[in-house]
This record gives sequence, structure tokens and C-alpha cells, in this order.
Amino acid sequence: MSEQTEVPPFCVVPGSTVHEVLDGRQTEITDLVEAAYRLHGEGHTINPPSYFLRFPDRPTARIIALPASVGGGRPVDGIKWISSFPSNLDHGIPRASAVLILNDPATGYPYACLESSIISAVRTAASAAVAARALGENRPAPGRVGYLGTGLIARHVHSYLAALGRAPREYAVHDLSTEYAHGFADHLRTTGDGSPVHVLDSAEELVRSSDVVVCATTASTPHLLDPSWFAHHPLVLHVSLRDLGTDVILDSFNVVDDVEHVLKADTSVHLAEQRTGGRDFLDGTLYDVLTGALKAPADRTVVFSPFGLGVLDLTVGEHVHARAQEGGLLRPVDGFFHDLDRHSAPRSKGGRR
Repeated sequence: MSEQTEVPPFCVVPGSTVHEVLDGRQTEITDLVEAAYRLHGEGHTINPPSYFLRFPDRPTARIIALPASVGGGRPVDGIKWISSFPSNLDHGIPRASAVLILNDPATGYPYACLESSIISAVRTAASAAVAARALGENRPAPGRVGYLGTGLIARHVHSYLAALGRAPREYAVHDLSTEYAHGFADHLRTTGDGSPVHVLDSAEELVRSSDVVVCATTASTPHLLDPSWFAHHPLVLHVSLRDLGTDVILDSFNVVDDVEHVLKADTSVHLAEQRTGGRDFLDGTLYDVLTGALKAPADRTVVFSPFGLGVLDLTVGEHVHARAQEGGLLRPVDGFFHDLDRHSAPRSKGGRR
């Protein structure tokens, strides 16, 4: 008889615990996400295409499934299930909500369900920080960082960029909602390094005046269409993926997280592929930059377009689970998996098995 394998206890990890584990650890998580990118580039991950659930009666809404597997020293399998309902903003609740399921590689059993809107935002922010650190290596410290879109993602990206220790002289913000823009500006003033914060009236003014542009909008179609706005060659962290027009993309040095994943779902780079019929406008991946195989020029606009890899969510989620376990913060759900014993077949009426 083979040795008995234990089913891991199942835990539900609420957002309060996720926040407690991740809060104030921007440098640690940035390094963790960079390590995940390196694992991915070295072929030690599995990251199938994301699956989109769309609704004919709710065309702006979607729910996305991101299955993935991470190898290396801390292996984990799992899936993120994240919804985006922009109409939520009209009702005073966040656009996105998510859960992350972690599966035990040995048994396949899920062992944790984590609230994942925080994990998703953090891994996105850490991804932007990894890119800013690597792509900005040959650039001077930015004079102005501009935030286009001022929601949860922008707030997390700011905290992770600030942790890099290259504070700009000033910040600029713009949002279609003046209320959101001023609220985010106040957040930067109260949590920042004392650098001035300017609320600007237009996206054009923000782009033209910023050395680093963070695109963190909910735009579904490109709206930054004029390459001349980028004539000063900023670094663009295009985390919302659909802000830049094709002419801007084709005029830029383009770095992505994963070529196959980002060229889908009408992202700006996907639209550029459709228009040109090829991928020559893509210069390489972030892994290429991290390993030194690709150098970002200082005399061109550099655009980083990360589709968002499930392996990053799993890496951060596994880290949260492990740290919560070490800190005694996990509460197993007793009896979640019921009747785990394999019984013999019942006896027949004649007594034979």
C-alpha cells in the first residue's frame, strides 16, 4: 500500500489579512515579482491564455480567469478569477473584485482562497516598479511623474514607485473625474515626499509635461493618439493597456511582459499588430531587459505594456499565505473537504466483495 498523503487544510484569507501581510513591504514584493519574471523567462512557469467571460447585455463588464503554475523553490498552481464592472464606480464601489485559488502541486487540492483585488493591484504595481527600475536605468531621475487615471491601481503604483527611492521633483494627475483627480492629489500630498502635486485639465498637458507617464485608466479604446505629445520621449508605464493609439505605439520602443499574452483583447499593441500585420514593432520583453539582452534607449519613447501574468498573482498569493501561516493568521475551514476516506466496495447480499 502506498504511503498516505495528507490533504492540506483549506483556508479562506480575507482582504484584511492580505493587507496586513503586504502593507509597507513594497521593496520585498518588487524583488519577489522580478524573481517571478525571471522564472517565467527561464521556462519554469506555465501561463495559459486568460479566458474572458463577457456579457451581451453588459458590454463593458467582464470576468477573467487566469490559470497558472509556478515552479522553482516555492511551487504553486492555481487560478485568479477577477471581475471588472466599470459601472460599479457609479454606485460608489470599486470597479474590480477578485479571488485567488492556490492548489497544492502534490495533490492538486486547493488549500487557500484569498481575497485578490489587493494582490492583483500589488502585483500590477510591483510589475510597474520592476519595469521602471530596469527601463529607467540609463535615464536621469524623473522631473515629473504623471498619473493618468487616479483609482486604486494608480495609488498602488505610486507607493511602489516611491519605494524605488527616485523621487521626482513634482507630480501631475489627470482624471475624467475632477473629484477623483483632486482626491488622488490629496493622497499624494499626505503620503508623499513633499514634492508638489498638480491637477491638470487635460491628458495632453499631463503627457507633454511628464518624464514618466503612468496610464492607469479604465479606457476600453485608445485616446492618446498623437505621437507629438510624446516628443520628449518619456517612459510610459502602460498598465491599463488600451490608452495609446497605434501611431504612438509604432513611434515608440515597446517592451511587454509576454508577447503571446499581450497581443489579444484589443490592447493597444494588439491593435498595432492588426494594423501592421506583424510584430516587428515589439522590441522585446521585460525578461530581456532584466537579463541585459535588451537595452532601452534614452532617446525614444519607451512603452511598457504588461498584460498581467497569472504567475505573478500566484507568486504574491503564495507569499501572502506563507507569511500569514508563519504569523498565525490563518484560520482553516474545518471539514471543507468532506469524506476523504476511500472505502471498499460494499458487500453484496451473498457476502462477496
